[in-house]
Amino acid sequence: MSTWKIEQVGKKPKLKKPLLIEGLPGIGNVGKVAVDFLIDELHAKKLFSLSSYTFPHSVFVNEDNLVELPRIEIFYKKRGKGKDLLLLAGDVQPIDEVSCYEFSEKILDIMESFHGDELITLGGIGLSDIPKSPKVFCTGNTKEIIKKYKTKSVNDNLYGVVGPIVGVSGLLLGLGSKRHIKGISFLAETYGHPMYLGIKGAREILKVLDQNLKLQLNLKRLDSEIKNLESELMKKTEDLSNVTKQTALKKLKSKLGKETSYIG
Repeated sequence: MSTWKIEQVGKKPKLKKPLLIEGLPGIGNVGKVAVDFLIDELHAKKLFSLSSYTFPHSVFVNEDNLVELPRIEIFYKKRGKGKDLLLLAGDVQPIDEVSCYEFSEKILDIMESFHGDELITLGGIGLSDIPKSPKVFCTGNTKEIIKKYKTKSVNDNLYGVVGPIVGVSGLLLGLGSKRHIKGISFLAETYGHPMYLGIKGAREILKVLDQNLKLQLNLKRLDSEIKNLESELMKKTEDLSNVTKQTALKKLKSKLGKETSYIG
């Protein structure tokens, strides 16, 4: 039996070498906040829904007091100018190493089916204190893509700043390089506490994306929606993302014998 179930929503659109942007739960939920905002702001359309027995063995209770399985979804946005977009969002990440690899390969398969050749992953760098002005760092699988997307506000000197990038945000870059898919990751500083929502870090990353991709985002709306985002995201992702993070961190610490400052 296949580990992954991928359901397509509607007809498969014709996209022109779409750029994939990933933002799944992680430290401060920085990537998730950013991609969820992009989906809403750009009025992106749902394309795929992914489910798996490798997700955390829990369900959510929604506002109607009914249960929902955790899910990961891919949305798309067709653009007149610039590359079309694939947006990867969801409630959880795969919980173990093998399923994380399998999931990342599935996402790359989907990219290749649309002839996509570039991807951007988003995440947070966990700090011991709340940063007043979060810095954004980047790393990638080629020097060319870093040069293409790096701006003056982004620091590409990431070596020694964080430990291994654990999870989908890192694996998409590593596995993508084997398929000649160029990838870059933007990581914003945030407070590394499970109850903290990294809105400021997400905003800084969105500024970088807006500058690079000319998305014409209304970032003021992100500020006005902070309260809604906090209540919705913290209720839905705190426990499950903690399961994912703690499982991965425990395994990594047991292998490396030291603390890790970032998980995708």
